[in-house]
Formats: sequence, C-alpha cells, structure tokens
Amino acid sequence: MTQSLFKLTSLNLNGVRSASRKGLEEWVAKTAPDCMCVQELKAQAGDIAGGLDAIAGMPGYFHFAEKKGYSGVGVYTRHEPSEVIAGFDHGEFDTEGRYVELRFDTPKRKLSLISSYFPSGSSGELRQSAKFRFLDAITPYLAELGGSRDYILCGDLNIAHQNIDLKNWRSNQKNSGFTPEERAWMTGFLDGGMVDVYRRLHPEATDEAYTWWSNRGQAWANNVGWRLDYHLATPALAALAQQCAVYKTERFSDHAPLTIDYAFSL
Repeated sequence: MTQSLFKLTSLNLNGVRSASRKGLEEWVAKTAPDCMCVQELKAQAGDIAGGLDAIAGMPGYFHFAEKKGYSGVGVYTRHEPSEVIAGFDHGEFDTEGRYVELRFDTPKRKLSLISSYFPSGSSGELRQSAKFRFLDAITPYLAELGGSRDYILCGDLNIAHQNIDLKNWRSNQKNSGFTPEERAWMTGFLDGGMVDVYRRLHPEATDEAYTWWSNRGQAWANNVGWRLDYHLATPALAALAQQCAVYKTERFSDHAPLTIDYAFSL
C-alpha cells in the first residue's frame, strides 16, 4: 500500500492581497497542498473576510498584527484543527502578529503546525535589538512545546544559517540575517534537537536553495538570493520528509514558496 503524502507549503506573501492579484489562488489550486503556512499578510481580518480568509477551498486561521498593513501570519488547511493558538509571548511580539499554531491531536499523535514570521533587523539597530529579543523569547517557548508534542515550524526566519545559504556570504557577515549571533542561534536551535528539513534532504544545495531575493538591481534575474524560509521539525516528523520543491519561477512576492512532502496523514 502506498503511503499518502502530506504536502506542506510555506510562503512569505509580502501582502496577501498583492499575492492574490499575482495568481496565488490559481497556483494553490493547481499544486494542492494539504496546508499552507503564510507570513507577512499585511492585512486585517476585515480586509480578507469573505474572500482571502479561504484559498482554494482551504479555510485560514490567522494572527494579525495590530498595526495596519504590517506583518501577520496564517495557516490555510484542508484539515480542521483541534486547537488554534495565536501568539506566544503575550506582549511585544504578539501585537506584531508573528505566530500562529494549529494543533491536530489524535489518540496516535500530538502534532502542531506553526507559521511564524521572525523580525527583520535590516532597518537598523532598534529592529535588530527587537529581533534578538524575539529569539530570546521564542526559544524557551518552543523548547517547552517540543517536550510535549511533535511540531513543524514553517516560516520566514530572516536568518541564513550557513555560507551556502546565500550568494554573497563574505560581504554580508555584518548584515542582519547573517550576523554571527543569528547564525549561532540557529546552530543552537538545531543542536537542541530540531531538524532543518530542507538541509536533511539537500545538505549541499546552494543556488537552488534560495527562497528570497532583494528587489534591488537584478537580484532575482541573477539568482543573488538568500535561504530565509524554513521547515524546522522535531526529529520524528523530519524523518518522514520525502521530497521538497522551491518554486522560484512563481513570483507572488519577493519570496518563493517552499513545499515539503511528508509521509504522514492527518
């Protein structure tokens, strides 16, 4: 009997309404993921009600930012969750709409799918400091979560971990997203037991691994990119990953969709 595959997509939309105008819904209908974790909605509940609150027959569950036109995350799913958790720190970062977790609990498995949008520090020291506070806050939260259930954290983490994760690594070592401190956080998170699923499947991939390109110059055309989008999974789930795809030619935003198929079903 062939094992059914669970198709999980992660995509930073850079605005859900903008992505919709660029053909997002048609692409989702064609590729038919079971769940799609999205980041940077740049919308409020009222902006998508009766429209983009569901895509290709999948209802969405969201955590919106308080600030209009800013941040926000969601998960569109074909499977009804047993619980939805919006936010994780009850403070600074919950107001920015950076975390939503869907739980799918059965007698056999306790599973969470998380969509998260880590802060960018590229605008200056204040935001970089906020990014470090975010990392400090989410690390113990996820450690506790992983102690009681399996999960996959999908999202735009705004961190390139290794030299092979961006084109111009030498010139970016002092820039947000590739600082020693951010890379060390990722190393520590993985050493703590989590698995970078894409790297499990493609440990040496370089140019084909990039998921984000600057809008400046000809970055996309020349594939001067960064790998900022991830599936980070507990080991039991990571071991079920079968195949993955980065859809670079789809231009819904400045990020490419990242899809990984897992050998389980909900």
